Amino acid sequence: MSTVEDLIVQIQKEAEREEFPLDFPVYKIARKEAYKPILYGGSLQTGLCFFGRDLGKDEVMEGQPLIGASGTLVREGFFQVWQGVKPKNKQDLLKVNEQIFLTNTVPYKPPGNKAYSTGVKERFRPFLEKLLVLYWKGDTIITLGTEAFKWFAPYGKKGEVNQFYLRDDRFTAGLKVTLKAIDDGGQEHHKEVTLLPLPHPSPLNQQYYHLFPEMLKERLGGLKF
Repeated sequence: MSTVEDLIVQIQKEAEREEFPLDFPVYKIARKEAYKPILYGGSLQTGLCFFGRDLGKDEVMEGQPLIGASGTLVREGFFQVWQGVKPKNKQDLLKVNEQIFLTNTVPYKPPGNKAYSTGVKERFRPFLEKLLVLYWKGDTIITLGTEAFKWFAPYGKKGEVNQFYLRDDRFTAGLKVTLKAIDDGGQEHHKEVTLLPLPHPSPLNQQYYHLFPEMLKERLGGLKF
C-alpha cells in the first residue's frame, strides 16, 4: 500500500516534469531542494486541518506550512484555546503540530507574494486530494482566505461553494462537501468534510487582520481536539 512518503515522491516527479513558477532564490537561501514539496505539517491523525493558499519564505525556511506571520497568528490562537494560556515561545507554536494538520492548495512557493494560477493548482490537485482523502484522518477543515476556500468548489454542488462565500455568515457557518481521490490502483474514494472558512490572517488584510484572533477563537470553540 502506498504511503504519504510515496505521495511526496510522486509530487516531486510531477514538479520536475514541466516547469512552473518557483521562487528559486528563496529555496537556495534556505538550502532546500526546490522541487521537493513541503506538503504538510502537523499530524495526519488529527481531526482538524488548516488549509492555506501556498508557502511563504518562512515556510520554506522552516520546512512546514503556516509558520510565518500569518501562520503564527493561527498557531497562537489555536494554542491559547487548546492550553488556555498564550504561547511563550516558538516551541509552544510548534507544539500545536500534535493537535492539528496544516497544508496548502499547492506545496510550493510562488515568486513574490502572487498566488499560483488555476492551471498550477489543477496540476497538483490530484495529489492534494490523495493527501486529504487517503492519508489525513480528519474531517474538519478551516480554510484561510478566499482562494483556499474556493479550491473546494469542485466538491460541492454546482455553484454551491461560491454562493456560500457570498453569505454574510460565511465566517461563522459551515459547509459540507464530499472530497474524492483516486488511489494508485485506480479506485475512487470519497470523504465528507466540513469547511469552516475564515479570512486570510495576513497583516496586509486590513479589514480582518485585527479581528482574526477572535474569529478563530469562535471557530475553535465548537470543536473537539
